[in-house]
Amino acid sequence: MKRIVSVLMMTCFGARAQADAAPITFTFPAAPAGQTLDGRLLFLLSTDPADEPRNQIDPTVDSQLVFGTDVENLRGRTLSVPVNALIGYPIRSLRDVPPGEYNVQAVLHRYETVHRSDGHTITVPMDRGEGQKWNRAPGNLYSKPVKMRLRPGAALRVVLDQTMPPIEPPNDTKYIRHVTIKSKLLSEFWGRPIELTAHVLLPEGFDEHPNARFPLVVAHDHHRGDFPGFRTEPPDPELKPDYSERFHLAGYNRIEQQEAYAFYQQWVSKDFPRLLIMYIDHANPYYDDSYAVDSPNVGPYGRAIHTELIPAIEKQFRAIGQGWARFAYGGSTGGWEALAVQVFNPDFYNAAFAACPDPIDFRGLTNIDIYAHKNAYYIEGKHQRVLQPGQQDADGRTLATIKSNNELEQALGSRGRSGEQWDIWQAVYGPVGSDGYPQPVFDKETGVIDPEVAKYWREHSDLSAIVKRDWATLGPKLRGKMHVYVGTSDTFFLANGVYYFEEMLKALDPPADAEVVYGLRFEHCWNGDPTRPNHLTRLRYHTMYVTKMLERMQKTAPKGADLSSWRY
Repeated sequence: MKRIVSVLMMTCFGARAQADAAPITFTFPAAPAGQTLDGRLLFLLSTDPADEPRNQIDPTVDSQLVFGTDVENLRGRTLSVPVNALIGYPIRSLRDVPPGEYNVQAVLHRYETVHRSDGHTITVPMDRGEGQKWNRAPGNLYSKPVKMRLRPGAALRVVLDQTMPPIEPPNDTKYIRHVTIKSKLLSEFWGRPIELTAHVLLPEGFDEHPNARFPLVVAHDHHRGDFPGFRTEPPDPELKPDYSERFHLAGYNRIEQQEAYAFYQQWVSKDFPRLLIMYIDHANPYYDDSYAVDSPNVGPYGRAIHTELIPAIEKQFRAIGQGWARFAYGGSTGGWEALAVQVFNPDFYNAAFAACPDPIDFRGLTNIDIYAHKNAYYIEGKHQRVLQPGQQDADGRTLATIKSNNELEQALGSRGRSGEQWDIWQAVYGPVGSDGYPQPVFDKETGVIDPEVAKYWREHSDLSAIVKRDWATLGPKLRGKMHVYVGTSDTFFLANGVYYFEEMLKALDPPADAEVVYGLRFEHCWNGDPTRPNHLTRLRYHTMYVTKMLERMQKTAPKGADLSSWRY
């Protein structure tokens, strides 16, 4: 198909009234007979030639431009979209974009209609192995980027004649195995097949010691696609060094390879304990991660992981399969998950190590107290209001606001379908709305908080409130199991929730015997080591907590427990 792209008339970019703005025409490949196109149509503009526009959209101040609108039941091959139907980020309206030269691209993030077991029929972007990333989801349509100079009197026609390819699954190796199961629970909930995947790191000598049984460590993180941070070869001497803006370091990719190789050397060393470590891929229509708990919008992921996936892994790889020999750890989203699975399954794990966790007390939902504040976007006074910061650097400088984070989500998807952070929080923590989509805890246009939804969050997902409420029964099962680490300068203000959580813990009777540690001026995602810079410690999760796990098992294992077959 011939690719046709011309320039957008300048009246769409600020000089004239809305009525003068020409619509944009998008052309798609012919759909198979009887099928329609549904999804989020994204129109992208960039002034940075370093990459395609679809790879340059993010919550930072350096983001390029994205404008989005929904496509529903499209049967034809063309769609004419009025300029005012597109909602944008970081510039809200397309007509406010300055004239100039841009790389132009369009993406259709494909949606699927599903019939859930709760009776709701909704249209959502089901994950296709990519980890809920609209810019590389298999089957998404897109146009090749074209450079153009905007000038008056020209309309725009964009042809989406490219299709994003499938994601190639990783290969098994001596140490890393990949296991995918079809989840009966999740498939029933979503009304179509849903799979869970585990990436399992096997201990040295696994095949040579067939009678050994091993403790299991569940490492929680975002969608990985493979086991991260493990490398059996020295760093590639030909690797071109990159530059980390976050850490202001040249060659950080080489540091990552060196740390991954160092972990391998430690893993196979004579004295390192023989453990199983598994990562879980559980992307869903709302995010690259389910948060590993049951929720009315996302489904019974907690039960699926704990009654379907983990038992299958333990059986296949000879795990001990008892609570005293299971542990969880993770950082950020994984930090919340590690603590949550321990709280909601107190006997299933022997300890959880939660680094820089997503808000574990919603009085500190980053900078918002959703129970006391009226507005999520603004600190409001008698005569003025100030935007709430949503992201900071280690020196406290604001990098993004809560409002701008949510404007990005509004551009990427309506009804909670952006695949971004605030949308997954409302999907996991909140109730189902009357339309079948997640009920927002605050209005994304105004920031006004819904107190009834906030109450639901407290009852079902506020880990601090749940531990306090249920301590009479949880106390005997959780004492000594909760470990939390966070930097006081966390990039996303995640220390705030930890402060409230610690305050709650101190008032418990009997005592929680929990560990809460702060790293002064450390940012995201500090995990408890005050002796090394964060750019190193964040690469050492796999070995950070092993000593404490061993001590805990020695202390709590029942009489006659296997404490030796895996210490060869």
